[in-house]
Amino acid sequence: MVALTGCTDAEKGAAPRLSERTCFGIFTPSDLEPLMGPGKKVNETSPADVKLSAERRSATCNVDVDGQGRFLVSATRQPLGQHFTWPPTDPNQPPADPLPLGDKGIVWNTGARVALTCKGPVDSFELLLTIGGSVEHMKPGTSRSLFTTLMTKYLAAAKQQTGCEA
Repeated sequence: MVALTGCTDAEKGAAPRLSERTCFGIFTPSDLEPLMGPGKKVNETSPADVKLSAERRSATCNVDVDGQGRFLVSATRQPLGQHFTWPPTDPNQPPADPLPLGDKGIVWNTGARVALTCKGPVDSFELLLTIGGSVEHMKPGTSRSLFTTLMTKYLAAAKQQTGCEA
């Protein structure tokens, strides 16, 4: 596990500093800045990579600012044929939009999810990638575009790190 903290000397309300590479070494500060909001201390809890295997079936990264969750990324691997169950989205929120990534993808106001079947170097497997974030500091109507961009980047890196040939 990697725990990173960063502090700013700027006055309260300034955006906190993120490490050069965040969440499995994938995201840059400019990628995540819209989700961070104001604060003093950033804490990232994450393994160094998202290299999943039959033995290591999941990985999660959490980024918080002053103890408040701002960004959550997860990856889950299952044996081929054990498809993922998609939990319902919040009925009080606008419905999710299809996301043309992987075998099945959706994006909603606070996150995105992609499932795909991978042909790995040793075996084939199912992979589920999920991202979510706090959008309270974002301009309304901009979050789905951001989550689509973040998921596109995450999918490419996760496929490379897990040895997934979709």
